[in-house]
Amino acid sequence: MRHTARAGLTTAALGAAVALTASAFVPGAAATAAVAAAARPAALPQPVAAAIGHRMTAGQIPAPLTLAQCQAQYQASCYGADLLEDAYNEHPLFQHGITGAGRTIVIVDSFGSPTIQHDLDVYSKQFGIPSTKVDVERWGNVPPFDPTNTDMTGWAEETTIDVDMAHAIAPGAHIVLVETGVSEDEGTSGFPEMMAAEDSLIKHGVGDVISQSFGATENTFPGFDQGNFSSLLNLRYAFQDASQHGVTVLAASGDNGATDSESDGSTLYPYPVTSWPPSDPLVTAVGGTSVYLNAQGQRVSPDTVWDGNGASGGGLSKVFSRPNFQNGVSQVVGNSRGVPDISMLGDPQTGVWTYNSFGPQDDGWELWGGTSVATPLFSGVVALADQVAGHRLGDLNPAIYRLGGLMQAGLPITGIQNIFGGSNTYGGVTGWPATKGYNLVTGWGTVDVSRFAPALALAATR
Repeated sequence: MRHTARAGLTTAALGAAVALTASAFVPGAAATAAVAAAARPAALPQPVAAAIGHRMTAGQIPAPLTLAQCQAQYQASCYGADLLEDAYNEHPLFQHGITGAGRTIVIVDSFGSPTIQHDLDVYSKQFGIPSTKVDVERWGNVPPFDPTNTDMTGWAEETTIDVDMAHAIAPGAHIVLVETGVSEDEGTSGFPEMMAAEDSLIKHGVGDVISQSFGATENTFPGFDQGNFSSLLNLRYAFQDASQHGVTVLAASGDNGATDSESDGSTLYPYPVTSWPPSDPLVTAVGGTSVYLNAQGQRVSPDTVWDGNGASGGGLSKVFSRPNFQNGVSQVVGNSRGVPDISMLGDPQTGVWTYNSFGPQDDGWELWGGTSVATPLFSGVVALADQVAGHRLGDLNPAIYRLGGLMQAGLPITGIQNIFGGSNTYGGVTGWPATKGYNLVTGWGTVDVSRFAPALALAATR
């Protein structure tokens, strides 16, 4: 597979540099470098609007259950921040002070949550990690929070997922929560406010990575059926500015496998479709996996494709042609932009705990999954890599595909772990096969953070 290295840096040199830097953080990495040189619960509720969270529990629980209790009661696994940090092998980085300190994660959600600081404090204390201050930026006319409004409470739950997951992976990072006043649904609804808010922060130098746990099917944008994509393309200015300012932008690939929602927000298209913003070449699209841990956070089996109670979103854009960074995987994507690029935990049956207290029906612990879990998790990884590099890494896609090519060539020090087997068939729509190497289900796969963060810092450094 052909991958173009940066000017003056050959693939072999990049591999050696990745191994050398990673050895400073990962026990045994120097030896690796030398070798390189030579049962289901009841059906889940549909997401609210275009928020992508999938809830496992039927209601709030006063205290999070243990892994064994979840497996007995829900026939599912449940993980807190402590197990997530173990699962993604973060402690070698933490021991060297790499916690995301000095970096800022921007999270964007409609309406937000009125209790987000308190709820993050409770979450952090429960799992033995330090909390952090959440700075809230309200963009435009954000209406007062109404705990009886299911649209608002759904977005508040989404907000909690985003903040908790970003903090779990990068506990030292600063978090800025951007609340907008219009619900993001299908089509252009909510996007003008979100993009304007993101662009304002970018221009004011706020944020190193932006996490977006939302998306709308490309087909639902006005003019799509006539081949006029201007209603979507006119919203890209924030991502273009992010690229110019070195800000990384992430988006969830979706939870409906090879299909996604029609304009009504509930019916699924009967054929393959893809959503924006994950389909945007200036955005790193994050898919979902199933993760199998024991009570010590150790994997009892390799991660697999998420393909039950939802499925990792993936497919081919009808709006964007194949970007240069995907030239090496043209046999998979053809002439289109392929989604996703990378993946982390998304399966609600191997879900994560969050804590809410914003309303009488939302007061306690809930178990969630979805690519809106995976995306903020990956935002934390980016914050760690930014800290390793000492600066923003900006658009990550060229570096991710360069590392993916090295992984496929047999260089494990990249920290990318390929996931293959199965597909993202869902809703009666035949999905894409999860083949070895890059695929349209999990992208290049998932990551071992203590190896991947320093590798990414090197591969993405300009």
